[in-house]
Amino acid sequence: MVTSKSGCSQAAVPNSLCFTASLLVFRQILMMVGLPAAGKTTWAIKHAASNPSKKYNILGTNAIMDKMRVRMAPGLSIHLPLPESCSANRTTHLSPPPAHRGHVPWHRLLLAVSLLSFWNLPATAQITIESVPFNVAEGSDVLLLAHNATEDTLGYSWYRGERVENNQLIVTYRIDTQAYTQGPTFSGRERIYPNGSLLFQNATQNDTGYYTLMVTKNDLQREIVTGLLRVYPVLPRPIITSNNPNPVEHEDTVVLTCEPETQHTTYRWWINNQSLSNSTRLQLSEDNRTLTLFNVTRNDTGPYECETQNPVSATRSDPFTLNVIHPVAKPIIEANSTTVTEHEDTVVLKCLTNDTGVSLRWLFNGQSLLLAERIKLSQDNGTLTIEPVRREDAGNYQCEASNLGNSNKSDPLRLDVKFDSAPGSSSGLSGGAIAGIVIGVLAGVALIAGLVYFLFIRKIGGASDQRQLTENKSSDFNHIQDHSDKLSKKIDEVTYSSLNFNAQESKKPTSALPSPSATETVYSEVKKK
Repeated sequence: MVTSKSGCSQAAVPNSLCFTASLLVFRQILMMVGLPAAGKTTWAIKHAASNPSKKYNILGTNAIMDKMRVRMAPGLSIHLPLPESCSANRTTHLSPPPAHRGHVPWHRLLLAVSLLSFWNLPATAQITIESVPFNVAEGSDVLLLAHNATEDTLGYSWYRGERVENNQLIVTYRIDTQAYTQGPTFSGRERIYPNGSLLFQNATQNDTGYYTLMVTKNDLQREIVTGLLRVYPVLPRPIITSNNPNPVEHEDTVVLTCEPETQHTTYRWWINNQSLSNSTRLQLSEDNRTLTLFNVTRNDTGPYECETQNPVSATRSDPFTLNVIHPVAKPIIEANSTTVTEHEDTVVLKCLTNDTGVSLRWLFNGQSLLLAERIKLSQDNGTLTIEPVRREDAGNYQCEASNLGNSNKSDPLRLDVKFDSAPGSSSGLSGGAIAGIVIGVLAGVALIAGLVYFLFIRKIGGASDQRQLTENKSSDFNHIQDHSDKLSKKIDEVTYSSLNFNAQESKKPTSALPSPSATETVYSEVKKK
């Protein structure tokens, strides 16, 4: 907003305010030249837009608005112009006091009039440049608006930078011929208007910088002014990176970084949707882009968020959670009942732990629990429900809590299932259990049969070997006995003669096979004394 020397804004203001301001300036001028402005001297003042009947307490005296003629000099009156925004009729007439009240020196009055005339001269407004908008988002349009251009302008020339250099010329426009001349730095996105303003279409960050406008007057006088264009990127959603996403509690230091790094950007951090608190274990870098956590604890898991801001945009990252590895405490199993009745009761087991960020699993008799239609887990695996319970569900149950580096099991909890074992009652065994029992029995029978067969074969083989051994032993014994008899009879040894008599038989037809009698030898023993 431009303000005149009288203090009146160029915007429309009440006439009374502008009138008062003009009089105050006039009073100062009167005091400078030594004319009476207060006291007993009264100046009659008339303003075309004023109420003639209204009284003003201005200049230290009561001024009455009327049509008094000035008798100081024939036809002389003082005209005090007002700023343009005050009234259509902008002349204020000030009349000196009547002559009989005292003589006013002419030279002082003329000096006052000269000063008033100088005060009334229109000030030449200097041309200025305004960026619209002030801060520009990359990809949008921006106008370097030229203010206070006068009618005696011959043309405009825009340059990149803070000086007028031909090699930095963007574009030149001559008003009388409406001719455009493109310079070396013209990119095709610039457009100059007849009032000297320069439009950038699809602005880029490379457009950021100073621009100089040279205004050439008809008398070839030049006026040069420089303006600044600021183009900022629309920031993308940042992400958080960590040098150690799984630190060990009380041992490791973690450095979180907000990516990407951009110029003219402000970085802010949030933990659990709260701004950072003062802590000796937390340290920010000079530009706030990195956050360092010393000797992390399990309470430092987060989530963490970083926010980036620049003059045209602001955005926040997705939450980032830090997995702090720490020793896992032994969990505890809580049961609604440890002794239940088959087909009647429901068992609910809960795994209780004070640790956060741990995973849970269940074990039955030391093995991972197999889920079934009757056996279900909650979403976090913290609750085990068996409905209805059966006798095969009896046994020891444990829950195990673990993180990335540690685990711990609860003490076993024994579940006892009561069932009806009276004759004729349903065994309650499943088909699979019955099949398993049958297979086991058959396998046992087959094993026993195989063992008996093996023993039987072995026994028969042993008897045969024994018989052969006995015969061999008998033959040897006979041989030894014969030898012994021969030795015992040697004392009475006699000469034995062996006589071979061919049996005399009647002739028979020749046979292909020899007759046993044909080769039979007849022994005869003759003993001599």
